[in-house]
Amino acid sequence: MALIVQKYGGTSVGSTERIRNVAKRVARFHREGHQLVVVVSAMSGETNRLLGLAREITENPDPRELDVVAATGEQVTIGLLAIALHGLGLKARSYTGAQLRILTDSAFTKARIVEIDDQRMRKDLADGTIVVVAGFQGVDRHGNITTLGRGGSDTSGVALAAALKADECQIYTDVDGVYTTDPRIVPEARRLDRITFEEMLELASQGSKVLQIRSVEFAGKYMVPLRVLSSFEDVDSPSPGTLITYEEDEAMEQAIISGIAFNRDEAKVSVMGVPDRPGIAYAILGPIAAANIDVDMIVQNIGASGHTDFSFTVNRNEYQKAMGVLESQRGTSFEAREIIGDNRIAKVSVVGIGMRSHVGLASRMFKTLADEGINIQMISTSEIKIAVVIDEKYLELAVRVLHKAFELDKGALGPTA
Repeated sequence: MALIVQKYGGTSVGSTERIRNVAKRVARFHREGHQLVVVVSAMSGETNRLLGLAREITENPDPRELDVVAATGEQVTIGLLAIALHGLGLKARSYTGAQLRILTDSAFTKARIVEIDDQRMRKDLADGTIVVVAGFQGVDRHGNITTLGRGGSDTSGVALAAALKADECQIYTDVDGVYTTDPRIVPEARRLDRITFEEMLELASQGSKVLQIRSVEFAGKYMVPLRVLSSFEDVDSPSPGTLITYEEDEAMEQAIISGIAFNRDEAKVSVMGVPDRPGIAYAILGPIAAANIDVDMIVQNIGASGHTDFSFTVNRNEYQKAMGVLESQRGTSFEAREIIGDNRIAKVSVVGIGMRSHVGLASRMFKTLADEGINIQMISTSEIKIAVVIDEKYLELAVRVLHKAFELDKGALGPTA
């Protein structure tokens, strides 16, 4: 018998029929003797509808009241799922984040979990009751309802699993695991049986949408085994999904490259001809940070006559804002010949723990792209990642040829010469 936390996303509970199917899946695990805590999101599209209602009243709703509104989506889902479980003859009890006392800070709309009181859950579990919890939400020390931000239900699931020291946290989505890349672009993409937290965190941060970054960070910090599964498979013959673990066994070490991630939502900003002096990076990026704009890749090139060119990438949604900030600071915080931008770029990344012990991977990646006439505009690396910025129109071609070059359709890549 194991203690399992299961999390179901909005598409998994998007209708009453799907909620019944989730109940059947939960019932199967329960009848196998497992203790279960089930975390659910709001029904697909419901959170957007609720936030839209608030913004129909005012463009800038009060964050505290916005959380009160947004949290009702999950409250509906937990009640419906508990009712469905009752209909199958099972004991189940639903809880909001406040009822369970998932304590957070007071950063409304983007709160962070501080602690979780697990006593009520443990009492219910010992009594054979299935605990159904609203994801995405909690309560602060003043009794205010808070929400964890977009994708927060994944974080709720992992946090509960950590608090309960669960044997496994299962994340149910509309895909049956983590793939070597997006199968919609590369039909030969394979589902991975296992992947490390480190690799999953890099894939998520580089554009993979399977898991929310915060949930992977949380799971890695508290060593909670994660498994990604599909809620749309046959209840009685599910696939094993992908296990995300902190263990690097021999089989995993053989896989030099585990996957290829990509992100279309990128834009590049270049500040040309700035003085090459100490503090110039801060003079440019300080105002960007003050405007709450996240910066990803940064490149500085030494130019002629004591000048340099400084380039960085931002989310495409913040491109115009970033350009406006820099233009407003030009001539005051820094001097520049010109400021140019490109919001038609994309980032492609290869990720794998095998990079630590194998050479030649960067050259293989660069040659593969060069052979297809794909120009690399920026490069960023870590111990287990190589990321490049290219023209957006070459994105799908780049992913396909790199997937083939690293033989991800065949399994583990052999030693690199």
